[in-house]
Amino acid sequence: NAINNEWLLNGPNGSKMPVLRFKCSALATPPENPPAKQLHMTYKIFQTDTKLINLLLQSHGLMEVPMNETDFNILWMGSHPKPDILRNLMPYQKINHFPRSYEITRKDRLYKNIEAMQRSKGLRNLDFIPQTFLLPTEARELISAHFRYRGPWIVKPKASSRGRGIYIVNNPEKILTDESVIVAQYINNPLLIDGHKCDLRLYVVVTNYDPLLIYLYEEGLVRFAAVKYDGGSEYVWNPCMHLCNYSINKFHVDYVKSEDPDAEDVGHKWTLSALLRHLRSMGQDTESLMQRIEDIIIKSILATASGIVSGLKQFVKYPETCFELFGFDILIDDMLKPWLLEVNLTPSLGCDSPLDVRLKSALITDLLTLVGIAAVDPILRSQNLNRAAINSDKKIINYRRVQSAETLPQERKNIRNNKSKVSLNLEQQRIVASAKAQFERRGGFVRIFPSPKSWELYSQYLDPITGAPMISDPLGPRRLLQHINTNHNLMLHEQLFPAANRITGYIVSEVILDRLSRYERYERALVKGHKQSLDRMNNKENVTIDVHKYKSQVLQLMQEGNKLSSGEARRAFGLYLGYILRKISQPNVDPGCCDLVMKFLQHSSCSLRTPFLFTLPCSKLSDKDRAAITAKQLSDFLHLYNRETDLYEDTVDRSHTVPNKLFQKFLAAASEQDLDDVLILQTRLYKCTHSFLGRSGFAGNLRGANLLGSLPHITSRVYSNAAATEQCRCNNSINR
Repeated sequence: NAINNEWLLNGPNGSKMPVLRFKCSALATPPENPPAKQLHMTYKIFQTDTKLINLLLQSHGLMEVPMNETDFNILWMGSHPKPDILRNLMPYQKINHFPRSYEITRKDRLYKNIEAMQRSKGLRNLDFIPQTFLLPTEARELISAHFRYRGPWIVKPKASSRGRGIYIVNNPEKILTDESVIVAQYINNPLLIDGHKCDLRLYVVVTNYDPLLIYLYEEGLVRFAAVKYDGGSEYVWNPCMHLCNYSINKFHVDYVKSEDPDAEDVGHKWTLSALLRHLRSMGQDTESLMQRIEDIIIKSILATASGIVSGLKQFVKYPETCFELFGFDILIDDMLKPWLLEVNLTPSLGCDSPLDVRLKSALITDLLTLVGIAAVDPILRSQNLNRAAINSDKKIINYRRVQSAETLPQERKNIRNNKSKVSLNLEQQRIVASAKAQFERRGGFVRIFPSPKSWELYSQYLDPITGAPMISDPLGPRRLLQHINTNHNLMLHEQLFPAANRITGYIVSEVILDRLSRYERYERALVKGHKQSLDRMNNKENVTIDVHKYKSQVLQLMQEGNKLSSGEARRAFGLYLGYILRKISQPNVDPGCCDLVMKFLQHSSCSLRTPFLFTLPCSKLSDKDRAAITAKQLSDFLHLYNRETDLYEDTVDRSHTVPNKLFQKFLAAASEQDLDDVLILQTRLYKCTHSFLGRSGFAGNLRGANLLGSLPHITSRVYSNAAATEQCRCNNSINR
């Protein structure tokens, strides 16, 4: 019963099924017996690092289940779901992606979709994305544009995140790869705050595409570059000046991270509201700025929606099972014009600072409440739905034909026809009730589409019959299915804003819809969110780990002829590289240490299955800038390396290997020196690094007293394959 339970909310009108209510307070004080726990509600997480999601769901009583479990309530994925997953979703289940959402999150598809809309509706209506080219197919057009514009240009992989593989060139001839990349005009007049370039990370949720429902979270993040901006061509090689990604700048010694969750304008990461208040204090029109940002978000989603709507019709039986959280990256120039940089799939929910914890905990609790997770037992609900489907089939088999509409008395038929003109059918009633219930649960979200003025502003981008986005696929014929004959967007707009449709030029006061206007909401200080560290809540058992005991046992077993499995060796090497990463991110780092890491990265790409491009930092940069760039690239390598390590899961102990449980206890508290000792012994005993760097790794007698000093050596290609094969002993057991 949702009436007397603070953790439940009523569903849409006419629905007997309540939905869960999420609160940040549950992170600090979890409820004793919440509804989700009573109903045995569950969730699944796949291919994403989401400590915050785990803690929030668990604190509200949900339990994690394996990926092969079919009875669950919510599935949170870090990648695009396969069609089979979407086809098998039950109406009570939720998934955090729509089919084909890569139409907006892949950089090449985003630009091509917007370019198609530009051709259809005019460039002046969609001049919010820098001129972009896809290489190698549009290399000639890029050269021609360069003669007119004269650079600089920013080069990005088509499908990457966290700033990986991005660099800037003054001339397209300096692009370093023949692989498929996108090259965009670099905005060289950015808005500067205290001399630093910044960009915005905004959180946008789409809960439905037909009808389209778009929400923008009232709070976002402002990310600053660590190095003060200088537009001179000699500085284009410094990503800590030109790129604002936190994943890049956090390694710079000048990066300031605030430790106060209430400080919204301190250091190199602010809140959106703090920036808007700062701009307003300088006499800038922040309301106009946010109107243009909302316009960019809506038009970007409209331009890319055609393929997604088609995918929904093709793969998803119950469209309201899907929702999407997008991360929009917006750059503001010195004329206060916003530019769309990219849209991120599953934006980072990492909480590296108290401000991150506070904002993102509020964001996710409001998101989970907004999408409406039905409070049902997944196992019982699944069984009931299966029985209902069987009974439905029996009814169809035993169905007796009744009078058709053609044989009804004429008076009854006319009454029905007249009634249908003024009333909604059941599907339309469900859509309207769902949209209104969502609006009541919006929390910190601002619904930007539909709005009182949205039909007037954006109906030109919608099909006049179906109401669906009518942009055709730039690479082929329109993919939107043509059997749709109900204009849900128009219907919903007329139901939500009837006065706006009756009176030309009518303006609905936003105060009626909200206590604050939508633009005032963007500027108010963050008023909620969890303020404690998430690490404090996820503490391991308070057991003193005797790492020296476990280390001596591991070394003894290795000396007796037991080796590390590939999974064990890779986990140890990943932890070791993590220590090295923290070392080169410290102030006054030894330049020699950075040089060793750079030499390692130059040769290490062959040890990864995923392509990894190392860019040598420019020699003109200062030592601390070079250290930050080296640390960022080591972080990128480590991200790929650890992801591939997950494929080497040790489920059972193999013969002549160190027991997995013992090695996990050793890793739990191993220091850099402990890891160094174990990996050095493994390498010397078996005369190779194949266990943790693959067959492309080193084989031979190790030089150097420790692993860091040997990193360039173990990844060099000096030794011949024949000699390496003779020297390698990793396939043989060592008897002592």
